Amino acid sequence: MTEPGPPTTGRARLARYTGLLGAVLLTVAGWLGGALPDIPPAGPWRAGNAPWALGCWLLGTALLVGAWWSLRRGAPSTRWAYLTAGLWLVPLLAAPPLGSRDVYSYACQGWAYAAGHDPYDVGVAAAGCPWVESVAPIWRDTPAPYGPFFVLLAALAATLGGGLVGTVVLLRLVALAGVLLAALCLPGLARAAGVPTARAAWLALACPLVGVHLVAGAHNDAVMLGLLLLGLLVLVRLPGKPKALLAAGVLLGLAVTVKATAVVVLPFAALAAVHGRYTSRALLRDGGWLAGGVLAALAATSALSGLGLGWLAGLARSGDTEQWTSPPTAVGVVVDYLGEWAGREPGAVPVTRAVALVLLAVLLVVLWWRAWTALRALNDVRQRVRRLAAARPRVTLHAAGVALAATVVLAPVFHPWYATWPLLLLAVSATPTGWFVLPAAVATFLALPDGTSLARYTKAPGAIAMTVLVVTLTARAWRAWR
Repeated sequence: MTEPGPPTTGRARLARYTGLLGAVLLTVAGWLGGALPDIPPAGPWRAGNAPWALGCWLLGTALLVGAWWSLRRGAPSTRWAYLTAGLWLVPLLAAPPLGSRDVYSYACQGWAYAAGHDPYDVGVAAAGCPWVESVAPIWRDTPAPYGPFFVLLAALAATLGGGLVGTVVLLRLVALAGVLLAALCLPGLARAAGVPTARAAWLALACPLVGVHLVAGAHNDAVMLGLLLLGLLVLVRLPGKPKALLAAGVLLGLAVTVKATAVVVLPFAALAAVHGRYTSRALLRDGGWLAGGVLAALAATSALSGLGLGWLAGLARSGDTEQWTSPPTAVGVVVDYLGEWAGREPGAVPVTRAVALVLLAVLLVVLWWRAWTALRALNDVRQRVRRLAAARPRVTLHAAGVALAATVVLAPVFHPWYATWPLLLLAVSATPTGWFVLPAAVATFLALPDGTSLARYTKAPGAIAMTVLVVTLTARAWRAWR
């Protein structure tokens, strides 16, 4: 079946300006009731501005998501997609932090490091950060879970910012730089995988999660993704060249030292590094150069910061919250509900989370092995069928995207911006696209402008609905496998 052609000019123009109106409304909602630098409110209602803030937020989100969704099969051109995504970012750059208060945690962690404290040893409250009242209460006493490279960036922002507002502005510029770096890499990755560049650019850059959370929310995921995509682009463009492999490894290693999630991509990046026929010897040779670059980045950032690997301990605290938006957590919550009826003490959530992590480890191994098997099968046909040149990068990029999707689904916690991890890789490698575009659209509605998660107010019905969805999808997958 042929893919639908580009949308008509009138339809595309309508989508462009509908999305722009949505971005403007979200910016207004941010100033009326966003994550402003003050004490976090107990709920989404903020004095007399609350109804206006909530109304602008819901309408703006609906307009932005609807405009993005309407062109999900492809924009009129790659240039048009870039210009439209950039147009939507303009008002969001003028908004206060949207959808999360994490940027204040970044600012305080950077301040703590610049003041001589170890952010992996003490929380920002104990370090004496002057902006601690702007940090969400749950994160004031927890160590930083981010890598040393990002701590250095946050410390630089805190030092040059001259205050909280200046620091937040600089952190947003850092996030914007990450998104621009990803935007620079998208066409090359899409062409290498044989995917239309206009569709890839639109799905990745115009997604409301990118503008609202990665840029306006200034999340460090933007930096991680930018480094990841640049490292993968180097691999698919220059496989097998030692200097390129080392450079790609350094970029991927820096991504890991921003956020540990990037480590999921490394085994698949090793597959992309192989030049020529796929053999175990070639994998060890080219993957070894790549691993050398990754280790060099880890060692250099750990030594430069003087923090070592202490940040790994902070990862254990990232699951302190329990929300039904994480499928394993939702299942555990429902099991606890059933257990209460039977007179049992609650305690299923840690168990279901542990089971999910074991399942994730198994799935990652299976995904890697399937990709390796598919690539080895190309050894025999690639010489005869020239159009299979795109099959190698598509297999590796798609497998890495699916691995990140599995990580998001099986993680102990889920926040809307986590959906951008697989989104950017699948945008350049996947067909069809609905299975990851729809969840990204739904995730956009899960947070309010001040960072309040709607999951807090829908715990029981949300957990039940998510559990039903998990059971349904598991049953369908079992039948398909059989």
